[in-house]
Amino acid sequence: KATGPPLLVGLRRHPRMFTHGWRLGVLAAMLLSRHAVAFTTTVSRGAGSRPAAHLSSSAPATLHRHARAQLLRVGAISGGDVGHSGGSNGSLGGRDGRRGRRLANTRFAPIGKAGMHAGGRRSMASTAMGSSRAAAETDKSPFYVTTPIYYVNDKPHIGHAYTTLACDVIARWMRLEGREVYFLTGTDEHGQKVQQSAEKNDVSPQEWCDRNSQTFRDLIGVMNFSNDDFIRTTEQRHKDAVVELWRMLEEKGHIYLGAYEGWYSVRDEAYYTESELVDGKAPTGAEVEWVVKEPSYFFKLSEWGDKLLEYYDSHPDFIGPNSRRNEVISFVKGGLRDLSISRTTFEWGINVPDQPVPTSDDDPNHIMYVWVDALTNYLSALGFPGGDKFERFWPAGVQMVGKDIIRFHAVYWPALLLAAGLEPPQRIFAHGWWTRDGQKISKSIGNVIDPTELVSTFGVDQVRYFLMAEVPFGQDGDYSETAMLATANGFLANALGNLQMRVMSLVHKNCDGQVPEPGLLNADDEAMLEAARTLHGKMAPLVACQSLNKACGEMEVVVRMANKYIDEQAPWALKKTDVPRMKTVLWTLMETLRHVAVCCLPLMPASADCMLDQLAVKSEHRTFSSLALAEAMVMAGTPVVKPAGLFPRIELEETLTADTSSAEGAGSAADGEAAKEADPEMVEALRVEIAAAAEAVKAAKSGGADKGTIQPLVDALLALKAEFLELTGTPFDPPKTKKKKKKKKEEVA
Repeated sequence: KATGPPLLVGLRRHPRMFTHGWRLGVLAAMLLSRHAVAFTTTVSRGAGSRPAAHLSSSAPATLHRHARAQLLRVGAISGGDVGHSGGSNGSLGGRDGRRGRRLANTRFAPIGKAGMHAGGRRSMASTAMGSSRAAAETDKSPFYVTTPIYYVNDKPHIGHAYTTLACDVIARWMRLEGREVYFLTGTDEHGQKVQQSAEKNDVSPQEWCDRNSQTFRDLIGVMNFSNDDFIRTTEQRHKDAVVELWRMLEEKGHIYLGAYEGWYSVRDEAYYTESELVDGKAPTGAEVEWVVKEPSYFFKLSEWGDKLLEYYDSHPDFIGPNSRRNEVISFVKGGLRDLSISRTTFEWGINVPDQPVPTSDDDPNHIMYVWVDALTNYLSALGFPGGDKFERFWPAGVQMVGKDIIRFHAVYWPALLLAAGLEPPQRIFAHGWWTRDGQKISKSIGNVIDPTELVSTFGVDQVRYFLMAEVPFGQDGDYSETAMLATANGFLANALGNLQMRVMSLVHKNCDGQVPEPGLLNADDEAMLEAARTLHGKMAPLVACQSLNKACGEMEVVVRMANKYIDEQAPWALKKTDVPRMKTVLWTLMETLRHVAVCCLPLMPASADCMLDQLAVKSEHRTFSSLALAEAMVMAGTPVVKPAGLFPRIELEETLTADTSSAEGAGSAADGEAAKEADPEMVEALRVEIAAAAEAVKAAKSGGADKGTIQPLVDALLALKAEFLELTGTPFDPPKTKKKKKKKKEEVA
């Protein structure tokens, strides 16, 4: 359905002409500018269509712009060559300077409307090939992402893996956007709790820390994390930074010597007021002890209540999600007390600098409060107080924490930084906790989940994807083997893995082991490619505001659409009736899978790389900016390897054994329920797809089709049913029950 200069129509309708690239595009632009011929091209989109471009002979300047826009739509030039129209980048009340950047442009701005990002509207002409490129070019500044540092009192559990994984996905995503990334994790090794644990195990505190810190390093390899640094608070570089921050606060008059009396939890390393206790315990359930008139240095936190509220108001995206922001604001409005920042009853920690030298055993030796010590790790890893790394990466882009430690990060941390004259991080995001089969996860119950065992049972990428896709990020979630299997065998094995295997097997068998050469694209092909090419643009803003499960959902939509497309086009049947059409369908599917695989790299790096290997995508084209490049598309004639399965089906012989040796710590799971609620519209759409797939199987059988034709249809039907189970938690086919025959009632005379 296209009219106009034959060259341009040919570019639009023949994907293989993309390979002629830039020179062909320039030639077309020259022709159009010399011959100011008004023309319109319309691309079918399902039941309707929309005009793509219109050239007017009365506006030579407009002619060039529209010619370039149209060439971008056909892929002759890349999206980066076409400018955005409709406005400048917006901001979220912040500046974007080299130092002290606030949340500006698109960095963590949730999308308000489709097709919009941070105040800048995408040009309609750049939808097809330019959307991914446009989203990727919004911000190239250095990006710093951190996990909380984890207590070394015991082994890592699913809570630690969850927090670090979220940061890993964000870090990998930003690297693919072309940004310089610094991703930090580490261990918290000071404090009374660590000293007590070492004494119980009859080892020195340093030996205890060395032993247990290594288990967190081991988790990096198990989960395939890509952190750039691993900080330990017992390192000298960290101690130096903490002392420097203390001196800065002291010089500015924010620290004074006094005495603390009140409730303290050793397990939480936190102070509590009488009103905060629940049945004589901390709100977390930890035991508390009364501290009697202990000498202590104090930070003047009480002076920062109004200033913090003003900061929250002027930086609305500083705390996420909104439920945690409201919680923090409520806490601060309740009034802040000066914070005790030193202890004298134990020795394992960093000494307060410049304190009077003890002259007797009765003179106290002040050790810094563990949270002042621990929070400073985000600075010490960058070489604070100076250095190139600190200048480039501070303030942090995102600091990820569990919801149980949001107060320390969203109240104490910004107050300490502002008091020292330093910029707070741009965003603090608190995720929820995990339960297991509806129960709180704890050592006493014996249901702690060992991530190493999860990976050995299900596979690293299956676990990674499940943790990111299963629950709304920021809310509590429940782990069950049923849900894990639904993800591993449902979406990953049946939907995504089966799709890749079907496509690449058909290509390898029927296209001489090469990428097929496509012919003319019809409306169905265009719609499939449009969905693939806009996938990155839909996922990017969701990752930027930490809606990681929603980003996974966008990818799943494209995979479901591709499964429906292959079932409707039936390339296995076309090989007998229309080989050129079969090649076009398979090329369209390979190009779709290229976009899906690149967008999957942060989530499932090993599996996504395997997909791209099978698609014959070069390593230099495995970035988001390459998604819009004509030369990065799957090229006809490129040899492909024999396909291999990505996600083997998991069959469990027995229930996973809970790890009873793991203990609590930052990011550990606690109370909270977040059963997955299915979107009614999505459920109904899936029902329709299943019904259509069932009809296709029925028609093939009744038509006498051979097994090679029927089996892929059956596989597709099973994949859809597995997705239904994953989405709703219930099987599509209800259990059949025998109807009881009704006894005839005897007529009563």
